[in-house]
Amino acid sequence: MVSDAVSDYIFAPPEPVGLPVRGDARRFPVRRVYCVGRNYAAHAREMGHDPDREPPFFFQKNPDDLNLSGRFAYPALSKDVHFEIELVAALGPSLAGHMGPVDKDKALEHVWGYAVGLDMTRRDLQGAAKKAGRPWEVGKAFAGSAPIGPLAPVFETGHPERGAVTLDVNGARRQEGNLSELIWSLPEIIGHLSALFPLAPGDLIFTGTPSGVGPVAPGDVMFGAVEGVGSLEVQVV
Repeated sequence: MVSDAVSDYIFAPPEPVGLPVRGDARRFPVRRVYCVGRNYAAHAREMGHDPDREPPFFFQKNPDDLNLSGRFAYPALSKDVHFEIELVAALGPSLAGHMGPVDKDKALEHVWGYAVGLDMTRRDLQGAAKKAGRPWEVGKAFAGSAPIGPLAPVFETGHPERGAVTLDVNGARRQEGNLSELIWSLPEIIGHLSALFPLAPGDLIFTGTPSGVGPVAPGDVMFGAVEGVGSLEVQVV
């Protein structure tokens, strides 16, 4: 028998995407996934850009791109897939019903928790899109492109402003930075982002990656960590 809720649709809607929460059996429901581009000066330089504080820019991944499996399937149509380790902020229920921009001085009041995430990128397809003046989704928002660990609630982590952000591949250090090196702090990011999009509970923000991004191949094992938040191990298959 079809429930009334399901019968309102042509077919059953997909299950909501949820993240595990450290120390809690409940899951955190995800609404949207926002990413900040070039938010560490050294990474901006390695990508051929000036790291001056131009207004931040954003792109999105899809909630169902979040990957909790510990395995990253090397995607089709690309021969140059890069890792980008990031601190992820999760916005909580205090944003319910909020309209308009969020005051950056109050922005952290809306952060529910933090996680470690990877912004996996089909760099060759992203580069081709850039040259053609086209959107980046083909390089950024592909299936499984956002490996992520469990959320740590703010009451455990506080709001980290400093701390090492690292990624090792097969035991060798490839990325290393510090949260203190963010060009745009998380409160500033939330302020800018909320002026462009209506933020709501369940939104995730990937805050940017330090320098050292590079390619992976099947068989590689990536181990990323954000000091004070957690770690993430992902095998490329």
